[in-house]
Amino acid sequence: MKKTNPKLALKGGPKSVTLPDGDIFRWPMVTAEDEMAVLDVVRAGAMSGTPITKEFEREFRAWLGTKYSLGYCNGTAALHAAMWACGVGAGDELIAPSMTYWASCTAALSLGAAVNFADIDPDTLCIDPDDIEHRIGPKTRAIVVVHYCGYPCDMDKIMRIARKHRVKVIEDVSHAQGGLYKGRKVGTIGDIGAMSLMSGKSFAIGEAGIMVTHNRDLYERCVAYGHYERTGLASTYNKADQQITSKELQQFSGVPLGGAKHRMNQTCSAMGRVQLKYYPRRMKEIQAAMNRFWDLLEGVPGLKAHRPSKKSGSTMGGWYYARGLYRAQELGGLSAAKFCEAVRAEGVPMAHPGSNFPLHLHNVFHTADLFHMGRPTMISFGQRDVRQGPGSLPVSEAVDATVIGVPWFKKDKPALIKQYAAAYRKVAEQAAQLKDSVE
Repeated sequence: MKKTNPKLALKGGPKSVTLPDGDIFRWPMVTAEDEMAVLDVVRAGAMSGTPITKEFEREFRAWLGTKYSLGYCNGTAALHAAMWACGVGAGDELIAPSMTYWASCTAALSLGAAVNFADIDPDTLCIDPDDIEHRIGPKTRAIVVVHYCGYPCDMDKIMRIARKHRVKVIEDVSHAQGGLYKGRKVGTIGDIGAMSLMSGKSFAIGEAGIMVTHNRDLYERCVAYGHYERTGLASTYNKADQQITSKELQQFSGVPLGGAKHRMNQTCSAMGRVQLKYYPRRMKEIQAAMNRFWDLLEGVPGLKAHRPSKKSGSTMGGWYYARGLYRAQELGGLSAAKFCEAVRAEGVPMAHPGSNFPLHLHNVFHTADLFHMGRPTMISFGQRDVRQGPGSLPVSEAVDATVIGVPWFKKDKPALIKQYAAAYRKVAEQAAQLKDSVE
């Protein structure tokens, strides 16, 4: 039987995606139960209290499996407090991946520290463990690992390096709530975890964040830094929320050491309690849908799934910010930009090349003077100069050519998912039709 060569939509052929999307991309899933929980808080005028937030924290840490948790106004504040709790201060260094959202590391500058950026692994898109150890110096206090786009970092290697050099590990779980690394939930493996729970994330409860840890000292330091209302009388809720016991921190009770108010709005924590009840089931459906999509593309030239091996015991959580790996050499050098243009023409609007901008190239980490000291903050407090220019982190700098956007399905609808997968397959298999665009 003669093989057909369907014309690409970009060249005048029919689109691959013809079925209506319906609710397959709708997120978060807000029900009457969420609405009532939020409305109850508003009617009671209890937006700025803590009782509901403490209940949400209790339920969240029970689900995740940590001893302590602390709600935040956003994930950025949670990461900021985690850095300070881990001892990051003026003249220190923090190691972080360059390929991440700015909130993963920029707060280090406001603490007077520098960020020493590491490259990423080309298949996981997470921090490359082999690019960490040589960056550790006498002033390195912590390593931030980001489970990027839901993919769990190689925590075994990272923790061995951190323990060897006695530096703390901060897990940024903003992309990976509920994800597993070899059967263990991410956020429970490092010294402290912090994450965003804003409305775009896979666990979405509003503009909010949370910190989790097994370490009582780190928990108390986070409380002291931005939760002034919890530094006085003991709570009657549970032992994990008792008053600060540290003699060092007790003297500052009543005023936050960070001069910040990190309290979570209770409309968010009320919604969080409802969302948490259903998140495991909803997450499981997202995983089924996304795995279905990538299973349909198994073996297609130029495309590689961004997901752990099914035998690894690791999962992608809610699969936030779904990406795919693109290998131009398998398609005759066709650029990711041109490939994505053709896929968009097939009816896939989220097909765009690249990911986050490599932070090590941003001026904030080269010339910004946050403290008006007449020199860049990255070198203002006696740090060694760890600033890096173009060409220093080649994998991070190449993401526009090696990473592409893919649909983030929230429902497992086989017929529609099959059409979306067919769009990518069609362009890959008919890449020769785009040969005039090969660079």
